[in-house]
Amino acid sequence: MYQKAVIMKVSYRPISTPEDASFAIKEYCQPQFTNTFHFHHGYELILIVKSSGQVYVGNKVIRYHEGEIFMFGPGLVHCFSSDVLTAMEEEVAHAIVVQFSADFMGKDFFETLELRAVKELLQESVYGIKFGTTESSISSRFFQFQPNQQLKNLILLLQILEELSQGSKKGALLITDDIKKIRYKESDAKKLASIFNYVFENYHQEIAIESAASIACMSKAAFCRYFKRSTHKTFSQFVNEIRVSHATKLLIGKENNITAICYACGFDNVSYFNRQFKLHQGISPREYRKVFMESNADRPFLRDTD
Repeated sequence: MYQKAVIMKVSYRPISTPEDASFAIKEYCQPQFTNTFHFHHGYELILIVKSSGQVYVGNKVIRYHEGEIFMFGPGLVHCFSSDVLTAMEEEVAHAIVVQFSADFMGKDFFETLELRAVKELLQESVYGIKFGTTESSISSRFFQFQPNQQLKNLILLLQILEELSQGSKKGALLITDDIKKIRYKESDAKKLASIFNYVFENYHQEIAIESAASIACMSKAAFCRYFKRSTHKTFSQFVNEIRVSHATKLLIGKENNITAICYACGFDNVSYFNRQFKLHQGISPREYRKVFMESNADRPFLRDTD
């Protein structure tokens, strides 16, 4: 049997800080990162201590690996999805997360000349930034955060921001771009959540624009304009991206027939599936599987599970 679809929900998550601190520090240690599509009103720094998989950022899907740092700005939707291989082997997904609002240091703190580079970093984070495997000195600072050490933790955060805005920022990757970035306001959350959830729950079968428009309480024409304005892509493009992202998960199991994967992910034409896959991943499904096999030659492949 093929893997059951993992349903991703989208939601607005307020940043909750302790009463005695101006920003939040969280540590996640769990079997795998859950597929929760969400956004915040503030900024988020994430160190991937252990895990690999796909991260959905705005309208892009990219790979993430152990040791990488991500930064997301206000309103940028994102979620991490651990590799099925990692989850099946019961390895622990581990991340350290720092969250802060735009004015956590005061309204004009980042306007000072000394912090120009950090201000630019914050501005660019609305597109999502991937720093790759950074120098150990930066990653090690995440492990130095301690409870009840508010001042030391604040200094650590500023050091991390300063270092990321300098040398390590040169090799940083802006995940989305000026044209296609997706930022959501809290007021959009409910309507967009219902649309996204409809796609996430039904990508494996026929999806009608009329059905999505009905969920959003709009006419078909109004819905198409709204979705394009909100995501900078058509509804059909969005559906295809989600289908392709799920196809990559099925392709890591060598017993999965590529034609069957095509239909399991909602495509009704193998040639069209191949074109869409290459459009979004840069290589064909068969090439994608080959690359995965070569890079994981010493690890057993998954069999399909219920």
